[in-house]
Amino acid sequence: MIDLGAVLAFATAAGLLTVTPGLDTALVLRTAAVEGAGQGRFAALGICTGCLIWGTATSVGLTALLAVSRVGFDALRIAGACYLVYLGVRMWVRKHEFDIEIDLTRIAGLHRRNDGHRWLVRGLLTNVLNPKVGVFYITLLPQFIPRGGSIVRYGVLFTSIHVSEGLLWLTLLTMAIGPLRSWLRRSTVVRGLDRGTGIVLIGAGLTLALERRRFN
Repeated sequence: MIDLGAVLAFATAAGLLTVTPGLDTALVLRTAAVEGAGQGRFAALGICTGCLIWGTATSVGLTALLAVSRVGFDALRIAGACYLVYLGVRMWVRKHEFDIEIDLTRIAGLHRRNDGHRWLVRGLLTNVLNPKVGVFYITLLPQFIPRGGSIVRYGVLFTSIHVSEGLLWLTLLTMAIGPLRSWLRRSTVVRGLDRGTGIVLIGAGLTLALERRRFN
């Protein structure tokens, strides 16, 4: 039998963590503002899929290896750091169609309808290559699993709740951007969004690269 008190407690804690601004929020907001709400939702889906993978792996004990393996953690950490810095640098050097003084809206729109998978993959890799997401689940989930409860059952349930809350929140953010899109698509605003998001990504990558954990 499922302990509803434990479920409610986890849902509340996870919900508060979900709405706290961070890397995922910055990436989805920038994508929705510049590329469109559809691409923003693809990025959100990728991010949440990454969380689902980490949470499920944690539930069956796979990511426990990262808590004790320096080599495993460091390898994934460096790969994730390089990817985040790569994305951040691309934001800085990216050229914008808005700088061209002709209307390419229809052409750009046709292109974007076919490249949603790119943003899904980017969102997915942002989380899958970040071992801190796995450590987050290892640290958080056990605190809410009731004594005697099935770790796998509660772990998968809690992960599903967290992913659902994240997907709902990030989707709402992409919808909220809608009324502001005409302003957000101005070249100066786009450059600011790209550079701001680039700074967040590069900063997250450098932080991850400098992360040090103690192993027994």
